[in-house]
Amino acid sequence: MKTTTYMIGDRVLIIPEQTETMSKGGLYIPDAAKEKPQRGRVVSVGPGTKDYNMSLNVDDIVMYGKYAGTEIIIAEEKYLIMQEKDVLMVVKETNDE
Repeated sequence: MKTTTYMIGDRVLIIPEQTETMSKGGLYIPDAAKEKPQRGRVVSVGPGTKDYNMSLNVDDIVMYGKYAGTEIIIAEEKYLIMQEKDVLMVVKETNDE
């Protein structure tokens, strides 16, 4: 079964970055000790509201607060739903040196 999601209002759907399972020293990091990711990729954006115009786009890489959003699982994949105002910044990566 294929699942399709549509965000409503000023909400965004974000897929968090995967956290490391091994430390730099080669030790296994148990789930209970992992830091909650604060960076992810926008996969769906709502249309906004009459009082709020959306500025995020699908595929934007964003940073958000450690406790922002609501974690959900769709087709065995973890996502976060949050209001756009809970996103702290957009990260633009370039190859410029």
